[in-house]
Amino acid sequence: MAHKKGAGSTRNGRDSNSQRRGVKVYGGETVTAGSILVRQVGSTIAPGKNVALGKDYTLFSLVDGTVKYEWRSRDKKKVSVYPAAS
Repeated sequence: MAHKKGAGSTRNGRDSNSQRRGVKVYGGETVTAGSILVRQVGSTIAPGKNVALGKDYTLFSLVDGTVKYEWRSRDKKKVSVYPAAS
């Protein structure tokens, strides 16, 4: 018989919190000014019209409107926000 309980290793049990990156708003959806569109590492997707780039490469909308993903070049995408025509 064992004299001590089998306790798990105390070296385990730590992990970092997830970063929650990725596309937050998809093409065709409507957004308000200041809405986060994409959280990314590096400028994988470039900012287009009415979209700004944060210091951590977060893309966010500058105006209310509809989101559209477009090609900036042959191998680079960009995201733009077009205001609703009124």
